[in-house]
Amino acid sequence: MTRDDAHPVVRRIRAFFHTPYAWGIVAIVVLLIVNLLRDPTYLEITLNPANGHLVGNLLDILRASAPILMIAVGMCLVIATGGIDLSVGSVMAVSGAVSMEALNALGPSDSGVAALGALALALGLSTVLGLVNGFLVSVVRLQPFITTLIMMMAGRGIARVITEGQNTNASNDVFRWIANGYVFGLPVVVLIAAGIVVAVGLLVRRTALGLMIEAIGINETASRMAGITPRGLLLTVYAISGALAGMAGVFATSTVMTVDVSRTGYLLELDAILAVVIGGTALSGGKFSLGGAVVGALVIATLDKTVVFLGIPSAATPAFKAIVIIVLCLLQSSRVREFFARRRAQTVRPKERVA
Repeated sequence: MTRDDAHPVVRRIRAFFHTPYAWGIVAIVVLLIVNLLRDPTYLEITLNPANGHLVGNLLDILRASAPILMIAVGMCLVIATGGIDLSVGSVMAVSGAVSMEALNALGPSDSGVAALGALALALGLSTVLGLVNGFLVSVVRLQPFITTLIMMMAGRGIARVITEGQNTNASNDVFRWIANGYVFGLPVVVLIAAGIVVAVGLLVRRTALGLMIEAIGINETASRMAGITPRGLLLTVYAISGALAGMAGVFATSTVMTVDVSRTGYLLELDAILAVVIGGTALSGGKFSLGGAVVGALVIATLDKTVVFLGIPSAATPAFKAIVIIVLCLLQSSRVREFFARRRAQTVRPKERVA
């Protein structure tokens, strides 16, 4: 039986495993199965009769994935241009610091105006920091790695200046609702994250923006000769990355209504890069997959929750995560795919000779 003669279901399965994020989906399923083997009720979602909210481990995973999802989507666009953004974790800390200080200064704990003002200031400053990265990369022509490494170090310093070196907390019911509230029984933070991802996806796939970003990543000189202006696009993608990191900082901070300048967003830039790679986007730039970045973020969140649920010691947690991610990257590598393709061809040819 040749490939063309295969059953339609077989062809669809083969096509699925040719998608960049197929093994990420498989990893999520495997991790959930492992948790189910430990607790058969792991995937149950129940209705809390006291408040009418849906509760369950799946919703906890989605809630935990929201900040990773935000920075992974922004990171995906930056990497597609051939760049990198190492500053997203520090920008999260700046966003949290600004929002907490603003809430303490703007009004009482039940003020919606204070919450909106804090949100606007946090996202505004985060976008400005993203624009600074974009300016240094596109105009000054510094390397993205060096530029964002500098901002990664400077961002923590800016957050410490804003909070005067102290962990700052605030009280505002409206702002807390962003991370802890529910709409129709579903967590607000999940709905907001999903809405932003859909909006960014429509922006880059329903307009020419996505193609121009990919063109810059493939060959910036050729894209310039084709009439594309890399400077404006680079400013745009770094600004989007900064704004989404700022939103992730709001998510992380409003959960506990406090900002720990040293810990908020700590090493989340690495999780974002891993999510993008798991999703099948090459670090060399060019074609990207926002859907893959979403899957990668869900893999990271599911993996983190699985580590806690299985009671793996904290000292062994990095090694466990590293093993899972290495296996995923190996399964996605071109050499491994070519190996399986050759093995499949070797099993098909004898059948063809018999026929």
